[in-house]
Amino acid sequence: MPKLARLCAALLAVAALPVAGAQAAESSAGAVPSQKTLYTDGPSGRYLVDGTWLRRLDPNNVGLAQSWQKQTAAADWTATAVPNAWNAGDDSIGSYLGSVGWYRKEFRLPAGNPGRSWVIRFEQVNYSATVWLNGVQVGSHSGAHEPFELRLPKALVKAGSANSLVLRIDSRRTINDLPPARSDEFGVPQGGWWNYAGILREVYLRAVDQIDISSVNVRPDLPCPSCSADVNWQVKLSNLGSKTESVTVAGRFGSKRLTIGKATLRPGASTTLTKRLSVAKPKLWSPARPYLYDASLVAAAGARTFQRYTRHVGVRSIKVDSVGRLTLNGQRLDLRGVGMHEDAPGRGFAIDNAFRDKQIGFARDLGGLMLRSHYPLHPYTLQRADQLGMLVWSEVPVYQIPNAQLAVAANRARYVAAVASMVEVNRDHPSVAVWSIGNEMSSNVDDSQASYIAAATAKAKQLDPSRPVGIAAGGPGSSCQSAYEPLDVIGLNSYYGWYVGESGSIADRQLLSEMLDAARECYPTKAMMITEYGAEASTAGQPEDRGTWAFANELIKFHLDVYATKPWLSGSLYWALQEFWVRPGWEGGNPFPAGPLHQKGLVSFAGAKKPIFAPVQKAFKAVKQVGSTR
Repeated sequence: MPKLARLCAALLAVAALPVAGAQAAESSAGAVPSQKTLYTDGPSGRYLVDGTWLRRLDPNNVGLAQSWQKQTAAADWTATAVPNAWNAGDDSIGSYLGSVGWYRKEFRLPAGNPGRSWVIRFEQVNYSATVWLNGVQVGSHSGAHEPFELRLPKALVKAGSANSLVLRIDSRRTINDLPPARSDEFGVPQGGWWNYAGILREVYLRAVDQIDISSVNVRPDLPCPSCSADVNWQVKLSNLGSKTESVTVAGRFGSKRLTIGKATLRPGASTTLTKRLSVAKPKLWSPARPYLYDASLVAAAGARTFQRYTRHVGVRSIKVDSVGRLTLNGQRLDLRGVGMHEDAPGRGFAIDNAFRDKQIGFARDLGGLMLRSHYPLHPYTLQRADQLGMLVWSEVPVYQIPNAQLAVAANRARYVAAVASMVEVNRDHPSVAVWSIGNEMSSNVDDSQASYIAAATAKAKQLDPSRPVGIAAGGPGSSCQSAYEPLDVIGLNSYYGWYVGESGSIADRQLLSEMLDAARECYPTKAMMITEYGAEASTAGQPEDRGTWAFANELIKFHLDVYATKPWLSGSLYWALQEFWVRPGWEGGNPFPAGPLHQKGLVSFAGAKKPIFAPVQKAFKAVKQVGSTR
């Protein structure tokens, strides 16, 4: 039997494997995905692929074809729900380093036009995924923290019976990946957050009736707070049908109706429609009044509607003024906020909207106006930030990438592509204030890092010229970095008095003020923020005892007092809101470690406010964050 035929036979055999109990009936018959979504904005025709999935681990981590052959003889599939992190709760080194697992879902198509096309959308899979439908590979993707879609070939989709969707997921990463897999000189794994494996965000099945609105960008440009706004549409249409269609895209901006454009598309063709609208006296989006305009679209031909696209946007300007201060609608910012990870006990990164709401609630209760993570946040989190008037430092996981990896042109291209994905997916959110192209790369900025910074900044500004681009740095380095010239915002991760640093460079907290002044001298016209500061705290004790809440309170107060003497700072973000898993053996400078738990959080991993929460809350709420007079 030819190799391809053997592989297809193996795939079909996997789809026929028995599953115990009630799940067996669903697995063999297939359930219809639910017509619901976890976030509002996006195309019509989305169905949440929920209900019972099946999961099986592949502990031998062997080759792809061999793995499939092994699956045919396996009977140990486990019923699960998706999202799912299969190693949540396993703090072993093997769990952190990654492994291979399989997911399987039997589903039937929702009722409707049998001529529709179907697209499968994965909001996040870690790390590499290979996808099969009914025994045939339909695509693959590598890269966590970004969504991807695959069009399902019509010839493979079964309209009248169950379809079998199968994924092979490999969570093992290399030094070239995002984030990279690294080890220290002793071979101990390094990294900033736990390597959770699996389908970490939800999966959707998308129905497309001939015409797909495959992407939408509605960008309001506000030259000045009292100016008219120019609203710019870019709408990409694709004809997934079998005949030529003439399409009109109509839209709205609040109460105003307008035609975005018209196009005639042959089968397989795509086009992008553009439109500009001037809006006099727009209602501005701000934390005090997060006004959102309904900018939804519909693609139609006469009375026939092909697709609708829900979109909400805010009119506001986020700029760096002439003296290097970040401004919102012309008002200077002195932001307070928190960094965060989407990590929950027993679930890892496979959290739900209820958990996201809890984290947002903690941040708001704290008095914070800005959220930051080391990767783009879930669409629901950004949607809520839009609605609540919170700002977001949106970052790609270009985290501690060694210069040797940046020297590889193919790597730089992949990292720039991650920036492009972040901007294209999230640029319509008014809450996003800064596009961050990386975090804690080497302070020895060589030509390869300079090349990445230039290319990533240019790509972000090409895709979205309305927002500043920044980077989070470990510190100013030994000299001013000319490579930072393309950037608008410099973030400083500041752990003076907590970590020791190279050759004791940051052990003495009294050097903090001097460091900040030196950084400002380097970058006098850039907006500058503190993107991280904090201390591990896990027990009661005296202020001079590291690892105690009293020590952390005193050190945090010291940092905030120093920052208050620097009127050119545009804000400071505490790291982190809530405890999370880092890596095996993590200590974080704490004499009382509980690795892999990161204990700088103001909220415990279990969700309780720690004694350091209230003092930080009091300090945050005492600051005028928008319209600062400093």
